[in-house]
Amino acid sequence: MGGAEQRMSGLQINLSPLKEPLGFIKILQWVAAIFSFATCGGFKGKTSFKASCPGQTKNETIEAAFAYPFRLNQVSLHETATQDPPCDVTWSSYFLIGDFSSSAQFYVTFAVLVFLYCIAALVLYIGYMNLYRESRKIPFTDFVITLIAAFLWLVSTSAWAKAVTDIKMTTGENLIGQIDSCNNKGVQCSSGSVTNMGSLNVSVIFGFLNMILWGGNAWFVYKETSLHGQSNVSTHGAGTVAPPTGM
Repeated sequence: MGGAEQRMSGLQINLSPLKEPLGFIKILQWVAAIFSFATCGGFKGKTSFKASCPGQTKNETIEAAFAYPFRLNQVSLHETATQDPPCDVTWSSYFLIGDFSSSAQFYVTFAVLVFLYCIAALVLYIGYMNLYRESRKIPFTDFVITLIAAFLWLVSTSAWAKAVTDIKMTTGENLIGQIDSCNNKGVQCSSGSVTNMGSLNVSVIFGFLNMILWGGNAWFVYKETSLHGQSNVSTHGAGTVAPPTGM
C-alpha cells in the first residue's frame, strides 16, 4: 500500500515540458501519426475504363472499387449498366492484380501504435516528469523506443511508398493490359478514370516526416538519460589538469 501511495503521490500536473523540445516534438509526433494512419486507412477509390463493342456506337463503362487494405487481387470488375453484360463478356470474372495489404497494414498498425505511445509519453511528461528525471530506466527505455521507432518509420514508409507506386500502376495505365478480353473478339478498351490518390501521397509524406521527427527527437531524449550525464562527466574529467606538485 505504501508503494502504491508513493507512486500516486508522484502525480504532479506540469505543462512546462510541452514548451521544451522533448514534449513539443512529442505533440508533433502524435499529430503526424494521426495523419499517417488516417490518410492511408481511410482511402477508398475507383478505377474504370471504356469498352467499345462491335456494332455498337455507345461505349460501356467497366469499373472496380478498391480500398484499404488494398487486396486488389480480390477486387473484381463490374459493368455500370444494369442490362446484359456489355460485349457478351463476363467482366466480373476479371480481378485487379496485386496484394499490397502487408505494406499497408504494417504502415497503419505501426502508426496507430505510435499514436498510442505518444499519448502515454505525454501523460508521463505532464504528470510524472519528476519521476521520469529521477529514474534511470524510464528515460533510457524512452530513448531506445525512439531509435526503434525512427528506424521502423523508415522501413514501413519505404515499403508503403513502393506499394503506392504499384497501386497507381495497377489501377491506372496498366489496367487495360491486364484484361484478356480487351482487344479480343473485336472489343476495344480505352482509358477511363481513376480516383485521385493524393491522400496516399500525403500518407507517404507524413511517414517520412515522422521518421525525421523521431530521429531528431532522439537527441533530446538522449539528453534525459544517464548516458548523457556520464559522457559530460567523462569529458570534464578528461579536460582537468592536475595541479603542480610542490618541490
